[in-house]
Amino acid sequence: MAEVKDTIPANRRVFIANAVVTLASFQYGVDFGLIGGLQAMKGFLEVFGFPAPKTPNGWNLTTERQQLISSLMTLGAFLSSGGAGFLAIKLGRRHCLWLACVLCCVSNIIMMTTEHIIVLYVGRFINGLANGLFMTFAQLYIQETSPAKYRGLFLTAFQFGTSFGTLCGTIIDWATAKRPGKSAYLIPLGIIYIVPAFLVVALFFIPESPRWLLLNGRRAEGVKSLARLRPDGADVEDEAAVIVAAIDKEKELSNGIGIIDCFRNPIDRRRTIIAIGGVTSQAATGSMFIIAYKAYFFTMAKVADPFGMSCVLSTIGLLALIINSLFVVRYGRRRVLLMTGLLVCGVLQLIIAVVYDKNPGTKSTGRVIVALTSLYMFSYNGMVAPSAWLTGGEMPSQRLRSYTFGLAAAIGFFMAWLTQFTAPYFINPIALNWGPRYGYIWFPSATVTAVWVYFFLPEAKGRKLEEVDEMFEHKIPARKFRKYVCVGPLRAEEKLSRVATQEEATVQTVEVAQK
Repeated sequence: MAEVKDTIPANRRVFIANAVVTLASFQYGVDFGLIGGLQAMKGFLEVFGFPAPKTPNGWNLTTERQQLISSLMTLGAFLSSGGAGFLAIKLGRRHCLWLACVLCCVSNIIMMTTEHIIVLYVGRFINGLANGLFMTFAQLYIQETSPAKYRGLFLTAFQFGTSFGTLCGTIIDWATAKRPGKSAYLIPLGIIYIVPAFLVVALFFIPESPRWLLLNGRRAEGVKSLARLRPDGADVEDEAAVIVAAIDKEKELSNGIGIIDCFRNPIDRRRTIIAIGGVTSQAATGSMFIIAYKAYFFTMAKVADPFGMSCVLSTIGLLALIINSLFVVRYGRRRVLLMTGLLVCGVLQLIIAVVYDKNPGTKSTGRVIVALTSLYMFSYNGMVAPSAWLTGGEMPSQRLRSYTFGLAAAIGFFMAWLTQFTAPYFINPIALNWGPRYGYIWFPSATVTAVWVYFFLPEAKGRKLEEVDEMFEHKIPARKFRKYVCVGPLRAEEKLSRVATQEEATVQTVEVAQK
C-alpha cells in the first residue's frame, strides 16, 4: 500500500470542514465586539440609558442595566453549554449548531425591534443560549475530527475566529457610533444575521463527527465520515477500530454516561476537574472585563477615541493569534504557554492598576493604559486563550466528552458571567469608580491559577485522544505525560492475544510430547 501523505493539501477536507465550523467562533466574537461597543454609543444610550452631563459623551447606563445587558448573554451560554451532554444524546454536533443559528436569529429579531429594556434582556439571554451552543459544539466537532498533528492549529484558528469577529464587531461599532439616533446600533445588530445564514447552508456539506457516530453505535456512518475527512488512501477502518476499542475500554471502567458519571470514579473525576480548570483559567486573568467593557472602560478612563483604541486592541490580539499559529502551535507546549501567559497577564493587570492609582484621569495615564492593555491582549490571545480551550477539550474521556466539555464550558461561561456582572460595580463612576484599579483583583487570581497549571495540568501536545485516554487510565502524573510512551488500546489487546496464542501453542506442544 502506498504511503499516505499527512500534509495540509492531503488533509484539505478536514481543513475545510473545520473552517466551516470555526465560523461559530467568529459569530461569538462579533457579538462580543458589537455589544461591548453599544454601551458607549450615544444612539443606544438615548434609548436605554439616561442623561449624564459629567460623563465624556453626556449619557450613561445604570449599573444594573450595564450588568444585565452584558451578563445575561453569558448566563444563557452557561445554561446551554451545561446542557450539552443531554442534547448530545439525540442530536449530533451539526444539529446543535443548526439550533444555535436559529436561536441567534430569533434573539436578534427581538433586540432590533424593541425599545423596552426587559425585552432587550430576553433577547440577550436567548442570544447567550445560541452562543453557548456555538462555542461548545463547534469545539467538540474540531476536537473529534482533527488529526493529532493539526488539533492545536485548528483550535488556535478557532480562537482566531473569536478575535477576528471581535475586531470586526468593534470596527462596525466605530463606523456607526457617531450616527444620529437608533441607526447607530441597529446597523451593527443587522449584520449579526450574515454568519448564521451562511452557516445553516454550509453545514449540509460537511460530515457529522465520526467519534459521535461511533460512540452511538453507528459504525458504518462513522467510517464513512472518517473517509470524508481523512486523506485519500488512509486506513479509516483501522482508525475507527482504535476509537471503538478506546470507547469499549472506558466502558469497562464505567458504563454510565451522564453528568454524575463525570465524578463517579477517580479517573473521570480527575479528567473533569482538569478540563474545568483548563477552560476557566481564562477567567482568572480578568479577560472578560477587558474584552466586554473595553470601549466603556477607555471612555471612563478618558482615553482619546475609545472606539479607535478598542479596534487597536482587537487587532493586537489578532496578531498574537497569528504568531501563535505560525510558531507556538508547532514548537510550544500547552502547560508552559498557559502558565507563562497567566503570569504575564496578572502582572500587567497589576501595573495598569498601579499606574492609574498614582495618576488617574490624565492623558499621559490614558496612553500608558492603552499600551499596557495592548500588551495584555497580546499575551492573553497569544498564550492563554488558545491553550485554555485546547487543554480543556483534550482532557475529557471519549464516552463523556459532551458532558465533561459542556460542563467545563458552562463553568467557564459562569466565571465570565460573574466577571461581567460584577465589573460595573468597580468601574462605573456612579458605583465604586475604581476604573483600571480593578486590576488589583486579577493579579493574585492569575498567579494562583498559574501555580495550579504547574502542578496539575498534563501536557497533551501531539497526542491522539486515545493516547490521552491511556495515560489517564494508567494514572500517569501530570508532569510525566509529555515523555510517556503509549501502547494504545487496540495494540495492547493484540499483544495480549498473541501472548495467549503462544501460551496455548506451548501447552499443545507439551501435551503432544507427553503422548
